[in-house]
Amino acid sequence: MKKTICVLATMDTKGAEAGFLAERIAAAGCTPLLLDLGVVGEPGTEPDISRAEVASAGGQELVEILKNPTRQGAVPIMIAGAIKILLERLARGEVQGVVGLGGTQGTPTCTQIMQALPYGLPKVMLSTIASGDTGPLVDIKDITMMFSVGDILGLNSVTRMVLGNAAAAVCGMAQHGISLESAAGNRPLIGMTNLGVLTAGAMHAIDCFHGAGYEVIVFHAVGSGGRAMEQLMKEGVIGAVFDYALGEISDELHGGFRAANPERLTTAGKLGLPQVICPGGTEHIGLMAEKPGLVPEKYKDSISTFHNPIVFVPRLNREEFSAVASEIAKRLQHTKGRAIMMLPLGGTSRYGVEGGELEDAAGDEAFFATLKAELPSTIEVQALDTHAEDPAFVEQAVQNLIGLIEA
Repeated sequence: MKKTICVLATMDTKGAEAGFLAERIAAAGCTPLLLDLGVVGEPGTEPDISRAEVASAGGQELVEILKNPTRQGAVPIMIAGAIKILLERLARGEVQGVVGLGGTQGTPTCTQIMQALPYGLPKVMLSTIASGDTGPLVDIKDITMMFSVGDILGLNSVTRMVLGNAAAAVCGMAQHGISLESAAGNRPLIGMTNLGVLTAGAMHAIDCFHGAGYEVIVFHAVGSGGRAMEQLMKEGVIGAVFDYALGEISDELHGGFRAANPERLTTAGKLGLPQVICPGGTEHIGLMAEKPGLVPEKYKDSISTFHNPIVFVPRLNREEFSAVASEIAKRLQHTKGRAIMMLPLGGTSRYGVEGGELEDAAGDEAFFATLKAELPSTIEVQALDTHAEDPAFVEQAVQNLIGLIEA
């Protein structure tokens, strides 16, 4: 059965290019489905899903929009309509990939639509701005950004080549035959967070989970990683959690670059998923140095180290670290059970262990005392007299989570 690839474009300004892209999709053995995101001009290529259909699905008729057409007014309607149409078609198994064309206007429009689509669905964005900061465009979804080289304005030898590559890319993604399914059968996929200062422990945890017949997906807890993990929980892909690294909470509270969002650490509890939590990597924050090896003036008198030449890592003082504990406890108030907080009393990362660059036993003691005092009673607390990367600590964490899953 042929795979259907939806082409997102404004057919008034990108009609010829969208038409050529559709030809290349067909040549690659897939069926193109052209969706028109334009509003004012006449389509240069006849779409399969008209702008009128998109606007209506978005909550307003096109004729009403055209009475006073503005980008600010029209774009949100067209985005909402395209999302509604695509989600309905996805539910019916009628779309297997999406590719968008755009510049400074079309790119954010197309990628907002793509961000609303499920993980695993191929998403390719051919864009004039793909070589810049694409963070807001990709966010936490599996969107492939592709630089168009020239403007997407007229067909020529370069644009035909690039459009052909985009078609081949999205069709290849749709045809490779690997779906988003756990290799562990009926057992839930386990989501696990990690930081570089915990990697030895994370690798041991993966081996232990695999040995017990569970599949694990690891997320780098630098803001986007934690948010992606929690989105996969919401979409039903992840069914259990080993939240090994909570540095995103510290950075959000104290201005580091690993900050996630206020929802971080609340999702598993709200969904009732089994979770084992460890405050790994919370004793420090991550900051980008202005120059390699340059300690910021604010932290001249702080305990600190460099994670690499440009990532500066200051230790949180006692009050700051205790504030992180309070914030963790606050976010876990949603958790009504099936949760264990494990406290590595010998250090929350390799930096904080005895003899480590960020060792501060008094600060650790205050942090753990605050957590114990403020965590909800629905969360079991286990304090181990060792550090977070100790194999014995990790093995206990793995056993705890499997016990919660299989209870």
